[in-house]
Amino acid sequence: MSLKNKKTKVVVAMSGGVDSSVAAALLKEQGFAVVGIMMKFWSDKSASRNLTDKKDTNRCCSVEAERLARMVAKKIGIPFYVINVEREFKKKVVDYFLQEYKKGNTPNPCVVCNKEIKFGFLINKALSLGADFVATGHYARISLARLLKGADKEKDQSYFLCQLNQKQLSRVLFPVGGYTKPEVRKIARKFNLPTAETPESQEVCFVQNSTNEFLKKYLKNKAGKIVDKAGKVLGKHNGLWFYTIGQRRGLEIQQGPWFVVNKDFKKNVLIVSKDEKDLLKKDLIVSNVNWINSQKMSLTGDVKIRYKSNLAKAKIQNVGRGKVKVVFTKPQKAITSGQYAVFYRGQELLGGGIIK
Repeated sequence: MSLKNKKTKVVVAMSGGVDSSVAAALLKEQGFAVVGIMMKFWSDKSASRNLTDKKDTNRCCSVEAERLARMVAKKIGIPFYVINVEREFKKKVVDYFLQEYKKGNTPNPCVVCNKEIKFGFLINKALSLGADFVATGHYARISLARLLKGADKEKDQSYFLCQLNQKQLSRVLFPVGGYTKPEVRKIARKFNLPTAETPESQEVCFVQNSTNEFLKKYLKNKAGKIVDKAGKVLGKHNGLWFYTIGQRRGLEIQQGPWFVVNKDFKKNVLIVSKDEKDLLKKDLIVSNVNWINSQKMSLTGDVKIRYKSNLAKAKIQNVGRGKVKVVFTKPQKAITSGQYAVFYRGQELLGGGIIK
């Protein structure tokens, strides 16, 4: 055990899942002074404080998730606390989510949550309590102030960290970033952790059923026309925010399949096409660009236009005012405003911003 590690205090963000559990166990084994913290996020039932029904709670901090996290903390012998961040989460993440949909965009709340809550609020809170680092179960790595992809190509979560800065990264540890998911589960079994077989959770944590069901609670219907590219009326929609570019299900118009190719908010019109080629675009503009290291001017690299998309070769050109133009070698399908375009060179994540 290193004396240096023994004096180094690390706050681990625990969610009751296997990844954060193993992150805490590994750090404890390495001799760090580890403290587990679960953040209570906002949920649909937060206002009434009726958090007993796990169907109505935020998945990241449900009653069951808290129970499992406490069991893990007890098993590995670390203190465990719960802190309430409902107000901050609602303001920074949920309100942003709703506002973006209302504008016609398709946001990624996980990117914002990482920037503002997990590596914003929590780091500040941890430092105020005398901690040196914050650790999470993200599949990503940090080397020489560079943010790298996780070792597991299938589980790599670096995309969601594209808005972090050097100040945040200097206080972050990713203990499982060098492992694959099967290896993490194997480590969990070695430590005999109760979360070893916990199933994956990949949906937006505060959305219980479908995104549209959630949106219907907070955004009013605003009926309008569905038209093809020639302007022929094919049907009606209940609100442009209930649709996203590339969508083909739930349109309820005949002689399909039809694909959503555009949204005209001035006329409140949803534009569809039968031809998937109408979803292809060669370039895009990215705003609010965050560079992990020094600001880049123009470069050639790989770009992800959403978390699950493949990397695409492109030229990235600085056009000023925090914006870049991305020109792809091959046209990309269903480029969607509000999503994040993230730039890579090899294993390194260079930066990213919001697609306009």
